[in-house]
Amino acid sequence: MNNKPLIYMLFVSTVLGGCTLGQPYEQPAAELPDTWRAAPAQGQTIAAERWWMLYNDATLDRLIAEALEHNQDLALATARLDEARAQARVAYAEPAPSVDAAFQRDRSRRSDSTSTRFPGSLENNNYRAQLNVAYELDLWGRLRGSAKAAQAELLATTAARETVRIALTSEVVQSYYALVGFDAQIAATRKSLALRQDNLRLQRIRADAGLINDFALRQLEAEVAAAQAQLPALERRRTGEELALGVLLGRSPRALINESVARDTERGTLATPVIPADLPSALLLRRPDVAAAEQRLIAANARIGVARASLFPRIGLSGFLGSESAALTDLFTAPARIWSLGFALAQPIFQGGQLFGEIEAVQARERQALAQYQKTLQTAFRETHEALVAQTKAREVFDAENARATALGDSLRLARIRYDNGLTSQLEVLDAERNLLSAELNRADALRAQRAAIADVVKALGGGWTGLQL
Repeated sequence: MNNKPLIYMLFVSTVLGGCTLGQPYEQPAAELPDTWRAAPAQGQTIAAERWWMLYNDATLDRLIAEALEHNQDLALATARLDEARAQARVAYAEPAPSVDAAFQRDRSRRSDSTSTRFPGSLENNNYRAQLNVAYELDLWGRLRGSAKAAQAELLATTAARETVRIALTSEVVQSYYALVGFDAQIAATRKSLALRQDNLRLQRIRADAGLINDFALRQLEAEVAAAQAQLPALERRRTGEELALGVLLGRSPRALINESVARDTERGTLATPVIPADLPSALLLRRPDVAAAEQRLIAANARIGVARASLFPRIGLSGFLGSESAALTDLFTAPARIWSLGFALAQPIFQGGQLFGEIEAVQARERQALAQYQKTLQTAFRETHEALVAQTKAREVFDAENARATALGDSLRLARIRYDNGLTSQLEVLDAERNLLSAELNRADALRAQRAAIADVVKALGGGWTGLQL
């Protein structure tokens, strides 16, 4: 047997094995700001994966753990990651030789009525066992490019799952504190309503005694009815928020209806402001959506080389080694040995422009991926800057609403003293009660907004992201 052609092909494969027709990937240049102008002077950086611990709320910790275990959006993202990992495994295996074993038994009978007759038995048995090997010489990097693209897609899917995880934890935090806020607003409304109802009972006694007129009594009744009208709307919104939070937690339909979401209504303090831990360049490594966009750009770049390689010859080696005999007992003897070695070369000649069209298509997809990467990068910095401004302003709003509610509480106390001493009318007390209730509702909503703003900052920064875990 002459092995020179095989040796020559192996030599060519070794020399050209590193050849590739794709362009080396270079990260697109971007103009980044030197620092965050909207970052608070004092605050807390986010470095831990469990970023929600900054709220110091054990109930919230348990709810987020429940969401991470049962949320369906996260389960869907995990399944997509498993699919991408399997697809990458398929791509990794393509450059390797394929080996399979086969065993075959045939039994046949020749005709005894033909014009040409052969001696021997009309019925024959044949046994065949062989080991098949096939290998494609990846001279132009087609298979390596496909594997690189699959690797990049896997990393992009990993980052996409992390995006879902960060968004989920942020939404749970915001929904939880919205629910706590509704509880506070309902409690303030019920307290105000109870005080107004007690006052109305006293004023009815005074009206029966002729101490106040019907006009003043009707005003009190109208204020009680106004407070009563506020309760159903708040309770409806609280129910809707509780159901939405239950869906985020991944609870079953029965649990959504029959079980309430636990919350700690005693924690009324502000959360610590969040500041960026690093310069903007570090943000690019931490935000998973930016990383996913870049990995898709890398995959698109790798597929250009794959498309270009389709213009060049595809070279394959194949062969088998085995044995064949008419009797099973002779199958593995030396005379029954068989083998084959093959070489195949396929060169596209005319495809009607199909291959060039495919190259242009993948080049266009790379430009799309580049534009999407640049847009994702812009969105990341816009969202981060907005979130940093929002958390500062939300804290200022809460401080103002808190001071307003405190002042109006003192105002109501003084108005009642003045009314009891006959120095003012009931109308002044009613105005003070109305203003205080409005201030307490606004303070509860401002506290919710401040807590939600912290979660938005963490989400915008990609806080707690530990990187691409395969």
